[in-house]
Amino acid sequence: MSVGRLGGRPQTPLEWINYLEGKLSKQRSEVRKYSTYYDSENKTLSYAQKKFSEIFGDLFVGWRDNFCPLIVDSVSERLRIQGFRMQAEEPADKEANEIWQRNFLDAESNAAHIDALMGGSSYLTVWGDEDDKAMIVPESAEEVTVQYEPGSRRKRAAALKWYIDDWGTEHTTLWLPDSVWTSERVGDGEGKSWSEPQSNPNKLGVVPVIPLLNRTRLKLTPFSELAAIIPVQDAINKVAADALVASEFAAFPQRVLAGVEPLPENPTAEELEGARQEAIKAYIDRILTLDNPDAKWGQFEAADLSNYVTLIDMLVQHMASQSRVPFHYFLLNGGVAPSGESITAAEAGLVAKARERMLHFGESWEEALRLAFKVEGDMSKAEAYSAEVIWEDPEYRSKAQLADSLLKMKELNVPDRQLQEEYGYTPTQIERFDQMREEEMKRQSELDEKYGPKDVDPLTGKPITGQPGSKPPARGEAKPKTAQDKVASVERQKRAA
Repeated sequence: MSVGRLGGRPQTPLEWINYLEGKLSKQRSEVRKYSTYYDSENKTLSYAQKKFSEIFGDLFVGWRDNFCPLIVDSVSERLRIQGFRMQAEEPADKEANEIWQRNFLDAESNAAHIDALMGGSSYLTVWGDEDDKAMIVPESAEEVTVQYEPGSRRKRAAALKWYIDDWGTEHTTLWLPDSVWTSERVGDGEGKSWSEPQSNPNKLGVVPVIPLLNRTRLKLTPFSELAAIIPVQDAINKVAADALVASEFAAFPQRVLAGVEPLPENPTAEELEGARQEAIKAYIDRILTLDNPDAKWGQFEAADLSNYVTLIDMLVQHMASQSRVPFHYFLLNGGVAPSGESITAAEAGLVAKARERMLHFGESWEEALRLAFKVEGDMSKAEAYSAEVIWEDPEYRSKAQLADSLLKMKELNVPDRQLQEEYGYTPTQIERFDQMREEEMKRQSELDEKYGPKDVDPLTGKPITGQPGSKPPARGEAKPKTAQDKVASVERQKRAA
């Protein structure tokens, strides 16, 4: 099958489809290798001894000691998007939140992050529906791939989506900057090929497929969080398999008999009966007897399986160090989680790793939102290159500790809205707070008109001055003295005398 011009850039849509299909096939094989480990579908105990299969058979087929999902989920659970700020001086953008909610991205964005961390990449396709409303659809790297312009890490030359429908027909969509092409596989057996692509205009003028790449370097090829973990995971499975074999053959005392004659090659009935009389008999009450007075017996002590536990713990520690996941996530050191400052120090590496992923993923989400506004005709926001993602704080802290920190920030004149964002409230919740405060003040005003004003601050609910219900002193009028003031005055007079 032709995959485009030999040694040159594809020129026709069909050449692009064939070329990108080959690229997607290679990408899919890499992603599936990692997805089997994340989904715990990896081959069980791939390093197990042959004796393991002979003794246990299929008994442990469903058994896995798999830490790979933890490596990915510990980062993805800290990557939660709360909203978008399309201009630096503006609060969270309502239109961006509407696009976000309309495309179910509260949940879909989490799945896209997991796929990118697990396989190295996932993709966002941006297009318009029949009402010209923006659609942002996260896509799997098993079905979508992109091709960049030579020498560029940003400008995309083409993108391809491949999928199979419920009736087994293969479909493909090719995006080029000026057009969109669709095709399906036709023919029987090995003679199947792509039909002549059908063209549609691309009004956006760019390839509307945006990669979510898990990377920290300038190289274009992303990496999976499991790339360095899988060899250690396989070693853990191997040691666990050895421990199971040892538990079958060496974890119990091994008994030894001496002075008992072995049977001949073809024993007679009398010889067999004599052997039975000389053998050790384990009765229900566990009393062992020997009929031969010259026979001796002994035993080897049971094997100590703690060596396997120590080795697995060492491998898990290596895994924790490579992935920057705290030790207490793996239940090391007795599984006791640290507290206070110690947990902050223990999770510092994981928090820094999450913030780093926010940088790269955030750029992709910002581009997707700009393109979505372009679909809906809002050209000012389509060119809002100062836009930023509002991420939830990836650092876990107690509510009391966080509130105390925010009160100190309040003394530095940090605006209330910023403090509310720091506490973890979403832009929608903060907007509701403003409405609720306005409603409370309006209700208080109505009550004051009906029953008379109260000397209570409508925002804080605290008395303005003095005791509840007392009037504030008029200008020039002395403030009423309390009992404490009178006692202090008497003491001053005594000291003066």
